[in-house]
Amino acid sequence: MGQEACSERFHIIQTIYGCDLREDNTTWGFYQDSYDGRDFLTFDKETVTWVAADIGAQISKRRWDAEVLDNQRWKRYLEETCIPWLRSSLEYGKETLQRKVRPTARVSDRSSHDGLTTLSCKVSGFYPRDITVTWLRNGESRQHETYSEGILPSGDGTYQTWVTMEIDPKIKGHYSCHVEHESLSEPLSVSWEPNNLIPTVAGVITAVVLVGAIVGVVVWKKKRPGKKGDGYAVAQANDQGSSGSDLSAKA
Repeated sequence: MGQEACSERFHIIQTIYGCDLREDNTTWGFYQDSYDGRDFLTFDKETVTWVAADIGAQISKRRWDAEVLDNQRWKRYLEETCIPWLRSSLEYGKETLQRKVRPTARVSDRSSHDGLTTLSCKVSGFYPRDITVTWLRNGESRQHETYSEGILPSGDGTYQTWVTMEIDPKIKGHYSCHVEHESLSEPLSVSWEPNNLIPTVAGVITAVVLVGAIVGVVVWKKKRPGKKGDGYAVAQANDQGSSGSDLSAKA
């Protein structure tokens, strides 16, 4: 009989459990298991049973449902132990954990492909982490056209994020970056103003032409002959004591 080759295979089980204390003072407890990166079992503390994510989890569900005492302990932990611990932690760290820092927003643009323009909105310096940022066109949300770079720590205890949107600059419209955060009494809105480069260049050219015209008039006046006070005069050809054209300066 030949020896059958076998290889070890590893499986990954991940567990997350805890509780939430919401701003309206309601609470929520949760316990979830995943198997190889997929949802597996979720604890329902109301019915004190487990909910299977797929058929493969049914066997484990039946076995865990039978552990009545363990399930009752998890229910008591989520409802009676976790929330008081969370309240205490919030009280001890309220200066940091419960602070609210207003975000700042700055919009910019850059040329993109095929004559398009990419609008960018950088929002920074906000706490807590949760925030909603999107681009508006004429006051309407363009969420499906908005690309987010994700929310990242700024390194000073606050967070930052970027959202971008591609537009056709030939299509007229009012674009603004819309920010919602719990530190704001009302949403923050920052408008994007198109770069008026062409009118500026045209104004510069007009100014240059005007200056050139003024200089030309001055030079023409200085060179006009035979007029007193113009700076120079041409002597008459029949002046005595002169055999040629003599230029004399007039005061």
